[in-house]
Amino acid sequence: MDRGLPATPQPSRALTAVLTTVEDGVYMAQSVVVLEKDPRVARSLIGGLRPHFSVDITGSREELRDKVEHSHPEAVVLNIEHWRLTDVESLHRDFPKLPIVCTHRIPDEEMWMAALDAGASDMCPADDVGNVLKSVLRSTALSRSAAA
Repeated sequence: MDRGLPATPQPSRALTAVLTTVEDGVYMAQSVVVLEKDPRVARSLIGGLRPHFSVDITGSREELRDKVEHSHPEAVVLNIEHWRLTDVESLHRDFPKLPIVCTHRIPDEEMWMAALDAGASDMCPADDVGNVLKSVLRSTALSRSAAA
């Protein structure tokens, strides 16, 4: 046993899947910021996303923008019922590499296309947490591969 420098603690394999290496072997949790005013939907999204990401919930557009600017999340999930498409365009313009997954109670094809045109990476039903998770995982993987 080496009694020199202490070993750098390493996260478990399961935890490593949700971590990003930063500098000098220090790990930081990948995060997602969620804009959702409905407490039931917010709890559901937290439950589905938390095994894979650190989740930060907000109920206001201003707080969401502040969190994006300061915490640099891997993705944003926002309920399009609380934002205008011009707000999605603005967020995409200011943070072009940030995946934006929009949700809505009853998304239709026209709304989905409008959200994509505004800069969203996907649109999912708000209560389909599995689909939201898949979309966030796919969007963050695509974002990372584009940056590489």
